[in-house]
Amino acid sequence: MTTLPRGAAAIGHRVVRRRRAVAAAGAVSAGLLLLSACDEPTALSTITVGSDSVSSEATCGGQDKALSDDEINKCLKDPDAKSITVDQDETVRFGVDPEIADDHWTILMNGQQLVEDSKKTYRTIPGSVFFNAQYGAQGDSTNVAIAARDGKEGSQKITGVWVFKLKKDD
Repeated sequence: MTTLPRGAAAIGHRVVRRRRAVAAAGAVSAGLLLLSACDEPTALSTITVGSDSVSSEATCGGQDKALSDDEINKCLKDPDAKSITVDQDETVRFGVDPEIADDHWTILMNGQQLVEDSKKTYRTIPGSVFFNAQYGAQGDSTNVAIAARDGKEGSQKITGVWVFKLKKDD
């Protein structure tokens, strides 16, 4: 038998429940505060060769703010760029999220524009192009970037860059 007066045990449980509710509310608030401090994820771009794909968030930018030439050049030299192996006889498929396509995008190879701007979410290029000296390729790998424009008619301002490394399949 309990030695507490009638109803005292029930009051004790209410206090414990209230403390748990306050602790849970505090944990949720702290979690939301931490999430609000994080950067908003950028749109993804993807490169597919055969059945292999690599996807990446923006290496630089991606938040609708124009990047300076220095930022773009630094970004294009990203040593941690995701890589994919390319057979010269395969087709390389470039895909972007619709929010990138809405504002125009292009493909850069070794820092030079390879194709005209597009508003499509998907482009294809023969794999042999990426290892052809005529297009500035050197050696067994090529840096390729997807560059998003700011969406204004005729603007050449780049707002985001997604960098990849294509490795030649022997």
